[in-house]
Amino acid sequence: MATRRGAGSRALKRMAAPKAVTSRVRASKRADKSSPASSHNFMERLPSEVLIKILSYLDASALFTISHVNKLFYQFASDNALWNKIYIAKFSKNKKPKHASCLDEPLRKMGTVEMRDRPAGYWKWRCFRAARGTNKWQKHLGLISCHTGLPSQTEQVLRNLHVTWELEVSVKSGHESTHELSCSQFCETAVTLWWSVGDCLPSYQQISTLQLHGVRRIALNCPGLKKPGWRSLMTKLDMQTLTKSTQVIGQDRLVELKLLQPGIIIGVWRDQCSVAFIMFTLHFHRLVERSVEGSSVCPYVEPTVKPPFDDIDPEYGLHGYLLHIVLHDTVCKIMSGSFSQLFCRRTQICDGLIQLTAINRTDLSKHTLLSGNITLPWRCEALQGAVQNCCIMSLTLLDEFKKPFWCVSSPVSMTLEKAPVSYDYDGEHFLIHYQDSDGQVKMELVWMKEQKQFFLVSLVVCVPVCKVNKHFGRDY
Repeated sequence: MATRRGAGSRALKRMAAPKAVTSRVRASKRADKSSPASSHNFMERLPSEVLIKILSYLDASALFTISHVNKLFYQFASDNALWNKIYIAKFSKNKKPKHASCLDEPLRKMGTVEMRDRPAGYWKWRCFRAARGTNKWQKHLGLISCHTGLPSQTEQVLRNLHVTWELEVSVKSGHESTHELSCSQFCETAVTLWWSVGDCLPSYQQISTLQLHGVRRIALNCPGLKKPGWRSLMTKLDMQTLTKSTQVIGQDRLVELKLLQPGIIIGVWRDQCSVAFIMFTLHFHRLVERSVEGSSVCPYVEPTVKPPFDDIDPEYGLHGYLLHIVLHDTVCKIMSGSFSQLFCRRTQICDGLIQLTAINRTDLSKHTLLSGNITLPWRCEALQGAVQNCCIMSLTLLDEFKKPFWCVSSPVSMTLEKAPVSYDYDGEHFLIHYQDSDGQVKMELVWMKEQKQFFLVSLVVCVPVCKVNKHFGRDY
């Protein structure tokens, strides 16, 4: 559901404070009852020293929550002295003794050179950084699957880190709303995220920007309150820019699927402008880092790693590829396959593309049986449906050093081919053609009516020559 800034004011009423301080505040409120100013204005009229002293009784979770009341509370609840005390108590090796005054310590430090030299919110950032424990989970991502070339414990690490995702929606009027995740579905190399109509999504034509944030909930003690989280910007979409390239990839009797860009779909009620759901499909490659290592305004930047230069091999960069591809829907897996030692000779480079053939239509032994139909189920509160001839493709292409070269996860659509793609099968022939700036994928399928099953009879991946040249330092 959409978050509301008023949640922090309710948290303020529940925060724990010593009885003496509470009684003084209540007495002041009773004395000020004749004034028309509200209790909110009363707190704003308090001297900054008194307000800081009150806030010093709160823990990290309560401070984070109260900072959302207004700008004044955000300023004081981000005070370096308060968060420095929390950092020392929770994370510093040289912790203060328990009998040290928790009330006077931050006040004594406010005038020190250390506090003045640090930018506003510095120690708050240090507390969140330490609570995230960035070095503890990286070793688990070092366990690489020999089939996918990706960390085999990506899903488990995300769950252990309490990572979730939030969608921030801005409309043309300027209003912004943040929506918590409705549901998620992990597959072999990707995760599908859903936000449905029950989350009060605005009209499709009124959306101006979409922002996806990975959020790691920090395990701090604050019963009854929503736990604070470190937000990492993953995607920011300008809907006006995407309008021209948006394509409809499928529909059923209720919804129409609009593909904004790879991995992002908006389901719109047919003949209406209202949004039924928004779906993101995220590939596992660097997913943990993208979800927790960015900031609220800047996404995680993947380090550039180039393979060693080879001036001996004339076909360097054209062979040794490994492809792992999965076709799945929002519920189950349809097909999964790994294809090694893919190559393209220099003489086969055509139209600026390097073609890597995983399944040849003339090699019947490589033809692959699919375990289900090509459909994309969806659900939205009490309604549900399934869009025919649509599914999700998750592709991982590794170079000869078994490092990710091209990773993408996106919904794709299947179209009926009039001319048969293979004369070895008697049935309807279909084509799945996916294309973006990093490459193309062409899959040819045959529907066997008697067996009621699909056969994948051709699979070709095309990569731009410029991408290969840049990666391997070549000039093909």
